[in-house]
Amino acid sequence: MGALRGQQIPFVEKEPLSRHTTFRIGGPAAVLCLPETPAQLLRALELCREYGVRTYLLGNGSNTLFADEGFDGAVICTVDLRAPITVTGTTVSAPAGASLAAVCREAQKAGLTGLEFAYGIPGTVGGAVYMNAGAYGGELKQVLSRVTFLDKDLRLETLPVEELALGYRTSRFETDGGSILEAVFQLQPGAPQAIEARMQELMARRREKQPLELPSAGSTFKRPEGAFAGQLIEQCGLRGFAVGGAAVSTKHCGFVVNTGGATCADVIRLTDEIQKIVEEKTGYRLSREIRVVR
Repeated sequence: MGALRGQQIPFVEKEPLSRHTTFRIGGPAAVLCLPETPAQLLRALELCREYGVRTYLLGNGSNTLFADEGFDGAVICTVDLRAPITVTGTTVSAPAGASLAAVCREAQKAGLTGLEFAYGIPGTVGGAVYMNAGAYGGELKQVLSRVTFLDKDLRLETLPVEELALGYRTSRFETDGGSILEAVFQLQPGAPQAIEARMQELMARRREKQPLELPSAGSTFKRPEGAFAGQLIEQCGLRGFAVGGAAVSTKHCGFVVNTGGATCADVIRLTDEIQKIVEEKTGYRLSREIRVVR
């Protein structure tokens, strides 16, 4: 890791990834790199390519499950890419490392509506763009204008939302790679008090319906066409079903939670069993929404 030291790029060796995911699961990364500027991010990626080190880009870790063995490469975390969130007219620009909650708050203060659905999604801008995050009938693609990123060849590029292939929990970044640097949102004028009220209403619904008191990675399965994963799991009598420290939430069956000491292996075995039972009993084949990184 002398190359990183020479570049003055912040990093930690043998860092437990359980400290950097909302699931609180995962073994150590050989290196956890914490670039503070796009230039440092670019240089870290260049060095990893030069030395043949595999990489994984991480935001807030809210949709990620790392293996118990950890990651034998460089996990490059974008949470310290914290350029200011800026508001110009009805557009809001935010760096990849900014939390969605912070972007929502800035939009609210500026009297801009459209992002309320994202308030409470526990992720960063970069991760939200990557998976086209959504909730309560809204999706990022509805308010996203353009994204600036490093492409798979580490060239700087900016593309409009129409060219990002945003679909249900997916985008071009999932298939083509790339490192998201900044997103620009196009919003509409609104009354700050009404926007705040809507944000608080949705947050209250989250607290009431979702198991926020336990570590999880959010919704565990994608919504199958014509049904809801949580309802299917409940119908199959799997509320509270557990493997080791991983369990189906008793509060919301769409969530697998870490009840204490859960391992990646526990979560994988549990979700595999859920998929098998749900398919046998209902005919629906669930697919994991959480990203498993080995």
